Order: sequence, then C-alpha cells, then structure tokens
Amino acid sequence: MAVQAEERRAAEAQGPSAAAEAPAAREEEPPADFICPITTELMIDPVMAADGHAYERTAMERWLATKSTSPMTGEALEHTFLSTIHVLRRQIREWQQARA
Repeated sequence: MAVQAEERRAAEAQGPSAAAEAPAAREEEPPADFICPITTELMIDPVMAADGHAYERTAMERWLATKSTSPMTGEALEHTFLSTIHVLRRQIREWQQARA
C-alpha cells in the first residue's frame, strides 16, 4: 500500500498528464518471461531447451543449427530436444488479447 501511495504521489508531482500516462505506459511492456532471450522480442511459439530456459522456437532452432550450448549460460546442452511450453504460449496469447 505504501509503495502504491508513493508512486501515485510521485506521478501527481509531475503533473496531471504524467499521472495519467504512467500506468498505461507501464502496462504496455510484456512480462520479462514472455520475451525471448535470443531475439529480445515477445515469443509466439515458446519452447523449453535442456538448460531449462524458454526461447522462441525459430530462434533456438537457428541457434542449435550451429551451436550445442545454452544461449543463457554458454554451457553444453545435454540434448537438443525442444519441448513446446503450452502454458506459456497460452499466457502470452491471453496477455496480447487483453491489450487488443
């Protein structure tokens, strides 16, 4: 509660237009878990790699065409199998629909 009150006071101190724009601008940014660490873009078809991280399928497939390491850690991957993360894909679609 105190944090929200402080944020509201800070926005009000910047003027009425800043107070109205601040929440909307913040809501437009997708959650970090929805962003592919390779492309830095919103994922459409998220997959889980052997390193336990989520990536956009096409980006990770291109990565694996020339490398057998994790894009996040640089360590060797135990396997190159990519599994679709259905729950994350649904969450991303719901987030997009809520903003449409």
